[in-house]
Amino acid sequence: MQLTLTCKVPICDANLTQADLSHANLTQANLSWANLTEANLEKANLKGADLSGANLICANLHLADLSGVSLKGANFRGANLHQASLRGTNWKEANLREAMMPDGTISE
Repeated sequence: MQLTLTCKVPICDANLTQADLSHANLTQANLSWANLTEANLEKANLKGADLSGANLICANLHLADLSGVSLKGANFRGANLHQASLRGTNWKEANLREAMMPDGTISE
């Protein structure tokens, strides 16, 4: 089953702790200030989503597409960003301490 949330669906401030959102289509979703602690977002499509201020501590974003995502002030402490696509993301004030990013792609 694939979860699809498009057209800037407002999920801001949601508590999605340990949620399984693997393979989800979250294109342009508003996840600002959402709690995604330990959430599974493996292979999720988050293109153009707003994750400003979101809490992604220890979240799994392996192979996730974060192209063009706003990550301003998001907390990725201990998150797995291995092989995630990170093109055109806004990392301003984001916490990346202890995040795993081998082979993550960041380009303009």
